[in-house]
Amino acid sequence: MGGTVGSDKGARAFIGSFTTAGGHGVTAAAVDEETGALVPLGSSAAVANPSFLAPSPDGRVLYAVGETSDGTAAAFDITGPVPVLLAEPVPVDGAGPTHLALGAGHLLTANYDSGSVTALAIRPDGALDRAVSVLAHHGSGPDPDRQREPHAHQVLPDPSGRWIVSVDLGTDSVRVCALTRDTGALRLHSEAALRPGSGPRHLAFHPDGRHAYVLNELAPTLTVCRWDAEEGRLEPLGENPVVEDGASGEIYPSEVVVGHDGRFLWAANRGHDSLAVLALDEGADRPRFVTTVGCGGHWPRDLTLDPSGRRLYASNERSGDVTWFSIDPATGIPARAGSIEAPAASCVVFR
Repeated sequence: MGGTVGSDKGARAFIGSFTTAGGHGVTAAAVDEETGALVPLGSSAAVANPSFLAPSPDGRVLYAVGETSDGTAAAFDITGPVPVLLAEPVPVDGAGPTHLALGAGHLLTANYDSGSVTALAIRPDGALDRAVSVLAHHGSGPDPDRQREPHAHQVLPDPSGRWIVSVDLGTDSVRVCALTRDTGALRLHSEAALRPGSGPRHLAFHPDGRHAYVLNELAPTLTVCRWDAEEGRLEPLGENPVVEDGASGEIYPSEVVVGHDGRFLWAANRGHDSLAVLALDEGADRPRFVTTVGCGGHWPRDLTLDPSGRRLYASNERSGDVTWFSIDPATGIPARAGSIEAPAASCVVFR
C-alpha cells in the first residue's frame, strides 16, 4: 500500500505547463512518499505559460514565470490544495522568461527572448513587487539560427549565496553577477566563455560547492567547470558526452541534476528521449558516462530529483506526461516507476 497523500501538510509537487499548448497551468499534486506517485489535486491557469516554478523556503508561496512575449512573474499561495494567486502577475521588463530562482531576498528571472536577467522585489506577504533591476546580456554565437543574440536560459544563486549565475545559450557563456540585497541592483562580476556553438542551457552545482556542470543544448555534451566562490569565477575544464557514441538525429539536452551525495548526475535529452547517467566516482571533475534509459515519453523538457534523492521526475512536454523513476543506489540507473497525464508539461518542483 502507498503512504499518506491527503494532508495539506504532506509532501507536495507542483507541475508547470504551457497553457497555449493545452496545459493546465500550475497543477498541485500530493506525493505518495512510499512510491513516489503523484496524485493531482487541482490546477490554476491564472498565469499564461507558467513554464518554470520555484517554491519559497517556507513552502507557503510558489513563484512562476509567465513565458510570453510580454513576460511576467507571479506568486501563488500554496497552503491549500489548489494554488491561488496572491496578486496580479507583474512585468519582468523582459521577453520570454524561461527560468526563475530566489536569491538575496529577490526573485530573479532569466528572460530568453530579450537576453536579460531581472530582479524583482518581494513583499512581506510573499507577493511580487516591481522589477527593480534588469541586467542585459551582450554578444552572439556562431549558430545563425539560435545564436544571433543573447538568450538567457537559466538564473540561480551559487551554493555560497554570494553570487548569481546566469547561463546564456546565445552567447556560449555563463555570467556571474553580484546582487545587492538592499536595492536589488545586479552587477556583472565575471563571465566564463564556453566552446563556441555549444549553446549552454542549464547548470547544476556539485554538493562540494567547488564544481559545476553546464548542460549544452546545441551539442549533446556536458561542460565540467571548477567553481571558485571566493573569487566568483567559473573555469571550464572540458566536455563529456551525454549520449552514446554514434547517436544520431535531433538531440537537444534540457536539464542536468546532481545527486545529493555527489555520486551521480543525470541529464535529460529531448529528441533522443532519454535520461543520461554519469558517474562521479572518479572525481567531481571527471564524470564517466554510464548509459541512457528511456524518459518514459517524448521531449523531456525538465528533470527533477525529489527531496529524498531516490527518485527522478521527467516532464515530457510533447507526450504530455510526468514520469517518475526509482534510482538504483549502486549504479545510479533510473527504472520507470509510474506516470501521470500532464499536458504540455514543462517542469516539476517539490515543496
